[in-house]
Amino acid sequence: MTISHKGIFISSIYIPPRKRIMPQTKPMVSIENVVASATVNQTINLNLITQIFPDVEYHPDQFPGLVFRLKAPKTATLIFSSGKMVCTGAKSEEQAIKAVRSVVQKLRKGGIPVENDPIIEIQNIVASASLGGKIHLELAARILPRSMYEPEQFPGLIHRMLDPKTVILLFASGKLVCTGAKKETEVYRAVTNLHTLLEEKNLMIYES
Repeated sequence: MTISHKGIFISSIYIPPRKRIMPQTKPMVSIENVVASATVNQTINLNLITQIFPDVEYHPDQFPGLVFRLKAPKTATLIFSSGKMVCTGAKSEEQAIKAVRSVVQKLRKGGIPVENDPIIEIQNIVASASLGGKIHLELAARILPRSMYEPEQFPGLIHRMLDPKTVILLFASGKLVCTGAKKETEVYRAVTNLHTLLEEKNLMIYES
């Protein structure tokens, strides 16, 4: 018997090498929430905002921040007296940045003295995805590095990816949640990297 990278020869019988099964579907990714922080580097009078914008939510005895909601893009921005802000609910980086700028513009139009333009930074992107096939979770937990799977406590496998730096919750159904990315491109790269790794390790189950 002779073995080579091209196949196996047993006497005069040739057995071709096993072909790698390619994914039957491409991952379907959906951005669920983009969290952005911002600052205008000045103090803001939150009580004055509540007087001018009656729809805002402000309960200083429960939480120090004021909640300023927008319908388009549909977001909620926490505003603190220090001038710091946190925007949640956006479905893209662009929406998050647009929302913060829109809030600042509305404050100015309402008579709130905001002298500086906001300095905005994306802090976290949460995305969901479907890989198009089921997963051998128990086997994946033993093969994938930096993974933890305790089904009696949580039904998903927790995989920590180093590049891009993200945390992925992977379920047997082939669905996942990706957190920790700061750019949308990182989300797509993380999902693609994991999908490729699962394929290479034969951890995907595709229905015929």
